[in-house]
Amino acid sequence: MRGAWHARIECGNEVGAGFLVSARRLLTCAHVVRWCDSATITASFPGRRDLGELRATVAVHGGWRAGADDRGDLAVLELECEVPLAPAVFAPPGAAQGAPELVIYGFPKKYDEGTLASYRALPGPLIADEWAQLEALTAHGQPLAAGFSGAAVTLADGTVTGMVSSVAGARDVRVGRMLPVEVMARYWPELGALVPTQGHRADTRRRLYALVRRAEETGLRCDPNRLYVSATDAFDPPPPEQGFASLWEAAAYVQWEVPDPAAVARFADRLERLLHAPPPHPATWSPIVVEIDHSGAGADQVTVEVSAYRDGQRRPVAARRLARGSVRSFVQERLDEAFAQLDPGADELLTFVLPREWLNEPVAHWECGEDDPTPLGCAYPLVVTDHYRHRSGRLRHQLRKKWRKLGVSPGATLHRVDCGTRERPAGLRKRLRDDAELAGYAAPPGAVREHFEVGLNVPVPVLLWPRRGCPGGEHDGPCSGTAFLDELAVSVAGVPPSELPRLVMELRETADAADVPEEHWAREVQLLWDDPRCFTDPAACLHSPVG
Repeated sequence: MRGAWHARIECGNEVGAGFLVSARRLLTCAHVVRWCDSATITASFPGRRDLGELRATVAVHGGWRAGADDRGDLAVLELECEVPLAPAVFAPPGAAQGAPELVIYGFPKKYDEGTLASYRALPGPLIADEWAQLEALTAHGQPLAAGFSGAAVTLADGTVTGMVSSVAGARDVRVGRMLPVEVMARYWPELGALVPTQGHRADTRRRLYALVRRAEETGLRCDPNRLYVSATDAFDPPPPEQGFASLWEAAAYVQWEVPDPAAVARFADRLERLLHAPPPHPATWSPIVVEIDHSGAGADQVTVEVSAYRDGQRRPVAARRLARGSVRSFVQERLDEAFAQLDPGADELLTFVLPREWLNEPVAHWECGEDDPTPLGCAYPLVVTDHYRHRSGRLRHQLRKKWRKLGVSPGATLHRVDCGTRERPAGLRKRLRDDAELAGYAAPPGAVREHFEVGLNVPVPVLLWPRRGCPGGEHDGPCSGTAFLDELAVSVAGVPPSELPRLVMELRETADAADVPEEHWAREVQLLWDDPRCFTDPAACLHSPVG
């Protein structure tokens, strides 16, 4: 029977309306079931009296707190059993605007079987970005009254465009308010699977929410903020300032707020890969180390050694004294030999141990080889570390203690060193020494030299910064360094520090694949990552270079 999905809801002395959206779930207003802690909720269907009264419980609450103008006046009810009724079908967002007539099925006093009211939605913006105003079509029809709360607002074809949330309190005032479908989805993101949105195919939309439901049911550990960033580009809206509390919120945001319909498919594809990925395990990196140091034979001469670690042992590959301009090609030529030294199943980690003045060198952008232009930082997890830190027994000892603490932590807080900071280096030293595991700089090392050296000389396991961009200090206009730290904070939230080399590789790949790579915030990210447990003998002397 068409429209049999309209429901009458009772909770104590409260009577309202609701409508079926699946075999066991209904939508109504939160205020209709506000006594649910002390009263039984029942639902009945006037179009199918043979089903009788069914018990229901509140499965989702929109957050309404009993005030007349409180937001989130939505509740999802779950029936005690499935019902053999076709659920309501939703109209696209905005369909109520301009519709000549909206029909509402409610249950005012003396109408236990229900009655209809005919209204229209006033054009214009939503009231407080939450409610659309309803106005009676005639002065003589059924007014909205108690018993209509929670009723579906339908178009002439019976599709649902919203839900009545409040009615006029004064006699002979024939107005009310409704929550449009897009607002209802804010408080119950799963609704997005049922609401058609412009440019989105129904099967793609259903797939997205089915994957989110499976991720929730299987307990998938996934940062929704990182997933969102990976599925969108620089032209899409950034995540909300507070971030996403769940995958449901992130999926709904992609559906409702991102203009590019393809983002829904990209988000779903990435989530599906995570669901099919093998169970996560703590990273046990097998480093390939490229160590560069001053040779003492002239300002342009350096000593370069390439080695690999297997079974905890360092295996030298090649060492050479070179002019600085020849270092890149030498490293490219020796990397294949270094990879041959690794265990076939090892998680490789390309580590550049550099003199302090080389730490901003674009090693992540060096090509893999003469015949492969792929940047090294997009092909492998790639990190840099400071030569002094790598050799200092004091810092190695302190860093080991930090990493033992991090071993039981699911993520670390990003300590920001913002552009133009007025924090004294001594104050920064105390802040980082006391409790920092991860520090992010808004500017390259040369622009914040004193503050950067503080980060190098205390045992902070991870430092990140943009190789280029903000010049540091006071300047006019938007600050690219602040934007970098804002994006970085979202990306690293909830990521174990041991997994940051892999995360940064993914960020570099995303930036390299962007339409305008140079404008992507992660294009020039540099990661100093320093875990002494990966290097059993960093203090060993370099092999004597051959000419």
